[in-house]
Amino acid sequence: MSAHLRAGYEATRLDDAQVAAVKWLGGLAERSGEGAGHRRGVVVGLPPRRADAGAARRGRRDGAEGSSGAMASGSSRSHRPSLAEEPDGNADIMAEFLNTKNGQTWQSIPVAVFYTKALEYLYHYTEYPAIYHKDQVVAQIRGARPGESKDDTQKRGDREFLELQQSPFFRVWSRAGADEILSALHERLVLGSPA
Repeated sequence: MSAHLRAGYEATRLDDAQVAAVKWLGGLAERSGEGAGHRRGVVVGLPPRRADAGAARRGRRDGAEGSSGAMASGSSRSHRPSLAEEPDGNADIMAEFLNTKNGQTWQSIPVAVFYTKALEYLYHYTEYPAIYHKDQVVAQIRGARPGESKDDTQKRGDREFLELQQSPFFRVWSRAGADEILSALHERLVLGSPA
């Protein structure tokens, strides 16, 4: 999967409207310091490859010397990551923004956290956009079909999921994720309430 994921990463770019929105948000953040309820500062965290559009810091997936803590990863061996386990990673951010769903809690990739210059929390994005109903889609793809053995189901499910990842829908969902982040940041900066 590494080659596939690397190719997807390299191909991911913001469209012109998204780039303009990032720049506009930076300007809005700089101008909004005077109004009640608004936060002064610029966004300092963006998901991978989106950092090209504006001022951002992002951490490395597995923690490495020189990483910075706006992009967190789920690379820790423990359920709740710690800086003791990953001193050069993003465990502090990951631990604060664990994914909780259906009574279970775990680390997700990606987690993108957005702050002002003064490190006031603005918004965080976890894993995938609201329009991608991952659990239902994956359950349908990986579910057993009549007459399949367990091994046949596994092989077919893996093949169909890879085909989905290579389809135009992953690009649609990627853009939707960026749009969701930009919209939430706009709402936070304009309304001054958590997104």
